[in-house]
Amino acid sequence: MIELKNINVDIAGNRILRDINLHLPSGQVIGIVGHNGAGKTTTLRTIMGLVTPRSGEVVFQNSVDLVKQPAYTRACDGIGYSPEDRVIFPTLSVEENLRLPCEVLGMKNHEIQKRLEQVVEIVPEIQELLPRSGSALSGGQGKMAALGRALMIGRNLLLLDEPFQGLAPRLAHLYTEALSRLRQSEPDVCVVITESNSKLLGDIPDHICNIERGSLRTLS
Repeated sequence: MIELKNINVDIAGNRILRDINLHLPSGQVIGIVGHNGAGKTTTLRTIMGLVTPRSGEVVFQNSVDLVKQPAYTRACDGIGYSPEDRVIFPTLSVEENLRLPCEVLGMKNHEIQKRLEQVVEIVPEIQELLPRSGSALSGGQGKMAALGRALMIGRNLLLLDEPFQGLAPRLAHLYTEALSRLRQSEPDVCVVITESNSKLLGDIPDHICNIERGSLRTLS
């Protein structure tokens, strides 16, 4: 699916990622665990094209180096991203937030509606949130909405940045159940989840990597 090869990233003159090599195969859930500032978010942002590496490649489907592609092409490639801070548009309803990336891609309305229905099946808690304003969501609800938006286009790769941080236990349980339904309904999707606390991931990941001072190693 996607492979990071010898990725090095500098930000403000400081080396943030150091020779990152990571294989993200279809149908796998990969956990990336590390302290704040270790490089978790920068790794996801590099895949998304929001950070330009000093060196290295992000190879998609064994051919395309995403580093050389504009960031907006990630949506076309079926890569969905739920950032740590959610980034929900406050003046739009939740449904409008979810539809937006598909509309930008020029998808037909019936295709968008079908995807929305699929997302609600995976994350049923979103159903009652659809008419609400983005500004009326709690932090936990915002994370559920951000997951739904990422699912609208993340049919190949789904990047979830610290989704369990700050979630109440009930919402954390619902989030975990949504990921389980995702694996059942979309078994080929690769999911990458970052967290500071490995205990929050439970038994969700197939493999866990540890990142420390920008260097990555596989733990299991």
